[in-house]
This record gives sequence, C-alpha cells and structure tokens, in this order.
Amino acid sequence: MTAPLPSDPGVAAFGASFTAITLAELGDKTFFMALILAARHRARDVFVGAFGALTAVTLISLGLGYGLRELLPAAVVPWLAAALFVGFGLKLLVDAQGMTAHEADDEQQDAQQAIDEAESQRRCSTTWAVIWEAFVLVFIAELGDRTQFTTIFLATAPAFTFGGLLAGTLAGHALVTWLAVGAGRWIGGRISEQLLYRLSGGLFIAFGLFALQQALTSAG
Repeated sequence: MTAPLPSDPGVAAFGASFTAITLAELGDKTFFMALILAARHRARDVFVGAFGALTAVTLISLGLGYGLRELLPAAVVPWLAAALFVGFGLKLLVDAQGMTAHEADDEQQDAQQAIDEAESQRRCSTTWAVIWEAFVLVFIAELGDRTQFTTIFLATAPAFTFGGLLAGTLAGHALVTWLAVGAGRWIGGRISEQLLYRLSGGLFIAFGLFALQQALTSAG
C-alpha cells in the first residue's frame, strides 16, 4: 500500500515536483552548463539567464501536460497519469542499471562542447550578453530533457494543482541552478548519476501507484 500524499493538493504538488525536479536536474547537462558558465562569467548573470530559460521551459511543459489533461476524458486521465509515471520510473531504473561510471562525465563534456562552440563565435563581455547566452544554451538543452518530461507527466496527474506544480518545479530549478553557480565544482565531482536515476525511478513508480489508487477510487 502506498503512503498517502498530503491532503492539500497544492502542498502535494509542490512536494512532488520539488523533489522530482531536484533529483532529475542534479548532474544534468543544464547543471553543468551553469557550472561552466559561472566559472567564466559573473555567477549572478549566469543564474538569471539559466533560471529564465528553465522557467520558460517549465511553463511550456506545464501547458502541454495540462493541455493533455483537458483534451482527454476525465475518467481516462488518472489511468494515463499512472501509466506515464510507472513507465517513466521503470525506464529510469533500466537506464540506471546499464549506466557506466562515466555518465556524469559525458553530460559535462556535452555541456562544455556546446558552450565552447557558442563562445568560439562571439565572446560574451557584457551582462546582457552573458544572460542571453545562458538563456539560449540552457533553453535548447532543456527541450526534450528528462526534466521536461518529468514536468509534463506531473501536470497530467489530476491530484496536483497548477500553482503547486509551478512553485515546486521553479523552486527545484532555482535550488539546483544556485548550487551549480555557487558550489558546482564541489558538488559535480560527488554526484552519482546512477543513484539519482534510481531515486528518480523509485519516486515516479511511487507517484504511479498513487495515481493508480486514485484511478481505482474514481472508478469505484
């Protein structure tokens, strides 16, 4: 039997999204982008640009998730949410099982390459140039990333409110981005990508079981 989420749907949405996004974003490509950019430019400018991009992608993702929820019959939505959560959780666990010890290094190398290519054409020397570079690089990297799918899937769950999801997702992004620009080099070398995938996978399966319980209750 699954542990019940808080009775307040806003609190439940905040807690679920904050935890899921924090786990998914640590050690991700966008984490290392913020880390590398902060080593080259003023950390405050990098934070503003990166967090702005993550906010934009969050709004797009929540819109997609809620749009899917509105398009489908109400009776189908809880079952869809349960299937998405469990399926995504199992995929993360399978990915973790086949993951090598160098996965985090691969993410960092991809981020390094993207930044080097961008700055080989034009070196950012002003505040707005740094903010814009961070925004564009992080926005592109975040599209189709596992954190975007995480946000979309969370938005399909009827038990979660938009305000709670928005606040929790942005709080998670803000925390991880702040850690990346402030203490990224210390944290980056201590992240176990395999462990984060396993924790995220287990969390999503728990969400799926809760959603399944809600679906069965609604059907009954």
